[in-house]
Amino acid sequence: MGVARRKERRAAAATFLYAVVVLGVLAGGTGVRAFEDGTAVYIVTMKQSPVFHRRLNLEKFGNSRVTNAAGGGGGGGGGGAGDTPSTSVLRKPRHGSPKPMNYGSYLIRLQNLLLKRTLRGEHYIKLYSYRYLVNGFAVVITPQQADRLSRRKEVANVMLDYSVRTATTHTPEFLELPQGAWIQEGGPQFAGQGVVVGLIDTGIDPTHPSFADDLSTDNYPVPAHYSGICEVTNDFPSGSCNRKLVGARHFAASAITRGVFNASQDLASPSDSDGHGTHTASIAAGNHGIPVVVAGHQFGNASGMAPRAHIAVYKALYKSFGGFAADVVAAIDQAAEDNVDIISLSITPNRRPPGLAIFFNPIDMALLSAVKAGIFVVQAAGNTGPSPKSMSSYSPWIFTVGASAHDRVYNNYVVLGNNLTIQGVGLAPGTDGDCMYTLIAAPHALKNNTSSSPTELSLGECQDSSCLDADLIKGKILVCSYSIRFVLGLSSVKQALDTANNVSAAAVIFYLDPFVLGFQLNPTPMRMPGLIIPSSDDSKVFLTYYNDSLVRDETSGQIVSFGGVAKILGGLNPIYGNSAPKVMFYSARGPDPEDNSLSNADILKPNLVAPGSSIWGAWSSLGLDSAEFAGESFAMLSGTSMAAPHVAGLAALIKQKFPSFSPAAIASALSTTTTLSDRQGKPIMAQRTYSNPDSTQSPATAFDMGNGFVNATAALDPGIIFDCSYNDFFSFLCGINGSSPVVMNYTGNSCAASTMTGADLNLPSITIAVLNQTRTITRTVTNVAADESYTVSYSAPYGTVVSVTPMQFVIPSRQKQLVTFVVNATMNSSTASFGNVGFYGDKGHRAIIPFSVITKVAYSS
Repeated sequence: MGVARRKERRAAAATFLYAVVVLGVLAGGTGVRAFEDGTAVYIVTMKQSPVFHRRLNLEKFGNSRVTNAAGGGGGGGGGGAGDTPSTSVLRKPRHGSPKPMNYGSYLIRLQNLLLKRTLRGEHYIKLYSYRYLVNGFAVVITPQQADRLSRRKEVANVMLDYSVRTATTHTPEFLELPQGAWIQEGGPQFAGQGVVVGLIDTGIDPTHPSFADDLSTDNYPVPAHYSGICEVTNDFPSGSCNRKLVGARHFAASAITRGVFNASQDLASPSDSDGHGTHTASIAAGNHGIPVVVAGHQFGNASGMAPRAHIAVYKALYKSFGGFAADVVAAIDQAAEDNVDIISLSITPNRRPPGLAIFFNPIDMALLSAVKAGIFVVQAAGNTGPSPKSMSSYSPWIFTVGASAHDRVYNNYVVLGNNLTIQGVGLAPGTDGDCMYTLIAAPHALKNNTSSSPTELSLGECQDSSCLDADLIKGKILVCSYSIRFVLGLSSVKQALDTANNVSAAAVIFYLDPFVLGFQLNPTPMRMPGLIIPSSDDSKVFLTYYNDSLVRDETSGQIVSFGGVAKILGGLNPIYGNSAPKVMFYSARGPDPEDNSLSNADILKPNLVAPGSSIWGAWSSLGLDSAEFAGESFAMLSGTSMAAPHVAGLAALIKQKFPSFSPAAIASALSTTTTLSDRQGKPIMAQRTYSNPDSTQSPATAFDMGNGFVNATAALDPGIIFDCSYNDFFSFLCGINGSSPVVMNYTGNSCAASTMTGADLNLPSITIAVLNQTRTITRTVTNVAADESYTVSYSAPYGTVVSVTPMQFVIPSRQKQLVTFVVNATMNSSTASFGNVGFYGDKGHRAIIPFSVITKVAYSS
């Protein structure tokens, strides 16, 4: 308890200093004023090595005198491509060495001195000092000031800040955790213990039972290696953190300076006023067996993927505006300094980063340093599918997760008086008994027999009960339209339900406005019988029946009676199918774009897919992101935002079992053990369109699902892994034509001659963007199990001939084996083709990697 109190006192001091910075910004003029004279937020990186890179150098050269190291001055101090790899599969020196704290203070002094010398007497606002993974700062300056800073010899790079956004249970059973991976960890009460998952998101609700630490009497200490703190504010009081929620901070300086921060809604604290961050945190590591009660209905119990793992929250996204790179980089830098084991980002950039290659942006380069520090990084692929090259997570050191459906759905149905049955969505009960109820549309139930103006859309959407005739509606099914206004948040299902209750309706049915195209409706909680018809075609069928059943006066045309009747079959009980998993239409697709010209990269994205559709998760008591779940303690959301924390939690289980695994080793274990078929044994399908997605699905390719659908249990026993170090990624970046100065600017290290491409990285996949006649690719596998004999089999991508050496090998435990692939093009084609390579061990291990070739050139025309 004493440790927790000390951390909270440190947090209060940190919050005070942050408040001083913010007040300084506002005292010098509001954030809006700060931008009226052409100023903007810039991220400046310096050539001097950050704290973590310098620590590695001290370990390498045996120098423990930090003050002498700090006195070394100028540029470069980081290791080059020849550094001892810090992310070897069997060695990861993260928690054993003392931190050179004096060196971090020295870097901040250098940053301040640079600003004073360069901008002497001029107005500027320094927002952040980055020092652990990145040596640099975020500052509000003019373009002219930015240009002067960029010409200083101490400065490596100056880049304009940019915006980011969020990418928005039964899944433990669907992933077979209770009878598989959790058993290997000793049960859910031990699964993930000792591992800290850092989430960069919209914050957390610390009062939610998913994050309590008193649900068992077992010893559950805060991991000794974690050094983060818990901020203390009015809406995040002392005691909010515990042994489960071990750290919480927020980062909003860039947003506040821009004048877009709404203090009453966004909250300058780790508290979650959106709901997204609470949801993702519970998916990754929420407590096991928490009852899911929504709208008074019981929907089973929820659990995170690693229910005994610890959570650290770094709030850098907000309800009003999303977020900005300067704040996200600060969150990444702090998470790494705090020694989290995993970083999960359910966020993506709002635009493709400009420059020589999309990999060179502040967020991805900060995450590269996090990987160098031994942190596994997982990111949502983005909700920009299903178009090719729609990927929003690019770099090979980041584990990118797409979204799939799982096998549970909540369907309800309306049975019409003509015996036609229409499927709907809605977490709601059915109408009583087998009785049929009269249908009445809101515009036909106005008081005083008046008709609504065509502009009064809210009347048809049942948003105002004061205009409706309660005596006419009582005991009937109220029919409402679901228009684009619901999507935009101008109307809500909750308000329509209030209307239905106020007029004593027996139930409510929403039909889809024909203009709401490409929008997938999640099941919505309702305390009364009801449903939403999610298909515009089915909605037309429903309206035709309703209108044809109206009895009108032949002279006046006024409605005399309502002849349409219906009953609703409830949707509170889940239905389990066999067609899952399938790739959701919104999940971003490969191939991975290398640059703004959309050249293809030799890197497979996404890495795999995980459950992301209709996912139950904890919901903040202050959550505003989904009006339908306001005031509830759980919400059902869809998106790659939900898929990424599934993998973050599963990575925690791997980390617990294999604490020495590098980030690449964890990525390999997840990737090579995936599932390639659905529950019926058929190929996994991918939805291809927004409208009626199930009618346009076809077998998924590697550019839809990466290596396949995550298999939690198999990932804990991969047999062999494909390891890849920071130095490999560094050489890959150096191999990009013209990249040497950019690599130097971001890493502080000089490039040696490199011809490495993405296809040469030792990834658990092979992707060749352009196969010009012939290409030789190698992969090195490391045995992390007992001695085993492996046989290699493969399916060559169409239009190629492949040879593999060796086809069989015996690999002792902890040893490596080189495998060579010679690929020849047999035709000229720009159409991507796909194959795979399988490594089959005689002790039951199996590793499958996808093989993709896009452009094939067999001969010159």
